[in-house]
Amino acid sequence: MACIKVWCSLVLSFLLPHSYAHMDFFTSIGHMTDLINTEKDLVTSLKDYIKAEETKLEQIKQWAEKLDQLTDTATKDPEGFLGHPVNAFKLMKRLNTEWGELENLVLKDMSDGFISNMTIQRQYFPNDEDQAGAAKALLRLQDTYNLDTDTLSKGNLPGVKHKSVLTAEDCFELGKIAYTEADYYHTELWMEQALKQLDDGEVSTVDKVSILDYLSYAVYQQGDLNKAMTLTKRLLELDPEHQRANGNLKYFEYIMSKEKEANKTATKTDSQIDKETKAKKKEPNKDYLPERQKYEMLCRGEGLKMTPRREKKLFCRYYDGNQNPRYILGPVKQEDEWDKPRIVRFIEIISDEEIETVKELAKPRLRRATISNPITGVLETAHYRISKSAWLSGYESPVVSRINMRIQDLTGLDVSTAEELQVANYGVGGQYEPHFDFGRKDEPDAFKELGTGNRIATWLFYMSDVSAGGATVFPEVGASVWPKKGTAVFWYNLFPSGEGDYSTRHAACPVLVGNKWVSNKWIHERGQEFRRPCTLSELE
Repeated sequence: MACIKVWCSLVLSFLLPHSYAHMDFFTSIGHMTDLINTEKDLVTSLKDYIKAEETKLEQIKQWAEKLDQLTDTATKDPEGFLGHPVNAFKLMKRLNTEWGELENLVLKDMSDGFISNMTIQRQYFPNDEDQAGAAKALLRLQDTYNLDTDTLSKGNLPGVKHKSVLTAEDCFELGKIAYTEADYYHTELWMEQALKQLDDGEVSTVDKVSILDYLSYAVYQQGDLNKAMTLTKRLLELDPEHQRANGNLKYFEYIMSKEKEANKTATKTDSQIDKETKAKKKEPNKDYLPERQKYEMLCRGEGLKMTPRREKKLFCRYYDGNQNPRYILGPVKQEDEWDKPRIVRFIEIISDEEIETVKELAKPRLRRATISNPITGVLETAHYRISKSAWLSGYESPVVSRINMRIQDLTGLDVSTAEELQVANYGVGGQYEPHFDFGRKDEPDAFKELGTGNRIATWLFYMSDVSAGGATVFPEVGASVWPKKGTAVFWYNLFPSGEGDYSTRHAACPVLVGNKWVSNKWIHERGQEFRRPCTLSELE
């Protein structure tokens, strides 16, 4: 009965909150929290199954103990035992009826309830894409925040509440996922970590031969032939019959002999060749992002410091929205974050209650965040934006309507032509790589379907604190703005002339530890003609 009750409760729990289809769990911590409850329900179901099996075995054990005593007595004096008519009757009854009942009990499958639960819940499980996405997120965090594999493996991250470690098998899986992407740099790092943990005595299901097989090839692919040979020889010491390793060793020896012949003609000594080989620095694969190094430095808080002369011009103030009637008697706190482009932060501008309302409205609608294709203008998912988002209209909630009006009052811009409030929750290593919010001249169809012009300004609420990482950075100017719950930042994307301000190129850094919730309002040009008049100068 216990299994049936759990099964029924799980059916209800999964039909109600999980009515949405599988949608990239790894891209939103908010949606991943549902998986915690899923796993908890599975554990409960598993414990019920174990209890049922234990009850069944206890019944069988009691039956066996009773019959052991009985048959021990009967076999010592069979005729005398059966001379009692009751014993004769009970023997017939046992063999004809009770042993059949015992057979049925032994054959009874107590796992039906648990298997039913698993079948129901499996459709809501993360898939291979989620596992790979989470693995790539760890590799991304490793690169962005300059973390070594041992630090990550031991879980020694800043601000963590629930420390967790990676097993050798976990490290091996990370290396394999990197290998499938032809990312031999990270393959080497994580296979070496897995090997180190095994060498240190960790007991694991993964063996050294498998690790060395991947590791030696990854090292070879990065041009370190000497190390590849050493690793291959170590593999063959463990498994002399390993076919691929034997073939690789012969190939490596052949390549090395050819290189030595070529180097002799170039009059280089073996020691010089070795020094040159060691001098080659292994780095991650080159990618599409030209400002990668600067972007990641800013994410680590290593940006260029503003000169004291410029810094003196940044102020904190009480701001009344240019004498807006709603804020004359109760101005808000405002501080300058940067001068060019001008980025201002509003302090205590959204309450905890409003934040919770916005999150509750958004959670059921969170979907993989999309970007506008610069050529077609069509929305599509992108690997450089790891988050889920939802759109909220002012008419559906007085809280959203009040937030929209607050933005209008404090910016002095008309939000009637702005886009709906976008709420975003970042996933494992969640990020949004450097981008512009406004449409450039080479994107003629950007926002065309809205009919409200370009994005003139961006308002960004921070709806959670982030333990580590998650900054908003501006690589062109070296600015880093850190999340602080209840605050918002605002900047103009366009000059008053209507030309795009390319210094506003910005990014959301990967979340290292914590859960990042933001909401933003993109304000458009239409309706601002008299609120922010044009100027004649292109860059004014």
